[in-house]
Amino acid sequence: MSAALSTSASSQASKPWLDISNLSVQFALGEGGLLRKQQGSIQAVSEVNLQMGKGQTIGLIGESGSGKSTLGRAILHLVRPTSGSVSFEGVDLTALPESELRTYRKRMQMVFQDPFDSMNPRMTIGQIVMEPLKLQRIGTDAERRARVLGLLERMGLPASAMYSYPGQFSGGQRQRVAIARALATHPDLLVLDEPTSGLDVSMQARILNLLRDIQGELGLSYLFISHDLGAIAYITQHVHVMYLGRVVESAPTQTLVDRPAHPYTASLLDALPPLVRGTVSGILPPPTGEPPSPANPPPGCAFHTRCPNAQPTCAKQRPELQILDGGHSVACHFPLVMKSERHIVPLVRIAS
Repeated sequence: MSAALSTSASSQASKPWLDISNLSVQFALGEGGLLRKQQGSIQAVSEVNLQMGKGQTIGLIGESGSGKSTLGRAILHLVRPTSGSVSFEGVDLTALPESELRTYRKRMQMVFQDPFDSMNPRMTIGQIVMEPLKLQRIGTDAERRARVLGLLERMGLPASAMYSYPGQFSGGQRQRVAIARALATHPDLLVLDEPTSGLDVSMQARILNLLRDIQGELGLSYLFISHDLGAIAYITQHVHVMYLGRVVESAPTQTLVDRPAHPYTASLLDALPPLVRGTVSGILPPPTGEPPSPANPPPGCAFHTRCPNAQPTCAKQRPELQILDGGHSVACHFPLVMKSERHIVPLVRIAS
């Protein structure tokens, strides 16, 4: 009996803290009118697998429309997955009814790309940061007020901000308010959806430094979504590259930067300014054309219509993720073999 219990406990301990398995999200396309007939569908996320340890920062990178934001929302069940599972500490969230998700929602929060759009301009900053506490019925009025004041102070905002409105603050200050709101319920996981988008370089560095400091203090886990490889390289330990809803490459961050194996990843690196990239570009000719429509993806490898390395096989057969080495995997029939290392110049830490 004790041996069986020991085996069960060991199995539970070996499970990933957050385990995303074959997760897919499909949106129906319809038309107006009385019957509202479905005209097709968009496969926004296709069979994504992702694992995260507690206290880890995982990066998601890709162009607009790659499915990275939808994946982040599906993990939090802001968008319901079509298939697959999201397991958090061994509990399959996709199997839970909405009433039981409330307990887990306070432990997993999101920081949206545009803080102004995610805030009610008629609510004060105090009301905005306090709102999750009220929704989750956490604390008394006095305890909530103390929590909000403490968070604003930690974000470097004055106590008087409690009575101000979002329109009275800069973009960087609003993002700090958004982070404070996400932290209000004492979460374990933050999904950060382009948290530095639209900010100048100096403010980007301040926000990234703040996120790293908070993570160290609170032991948080981050899913960091971005199209900026410089920010990804600065804050993450492992990166998943997405293209048209699928993960096409996954690797420890420095491995991905030094030795990209997928032509799409190489094109993202080559798109960085030389000052940030720190190396000579030109590993491959740049991709041609625009990304295909997710409503009508091409057969075979979705990137083959733009890939300078494409061969006839690429148009016929979709490549599956294959393991290279050291946690590095790629979905490509003809992965790149890097002969020299590339280095992203890290952002300079400045006082926050």
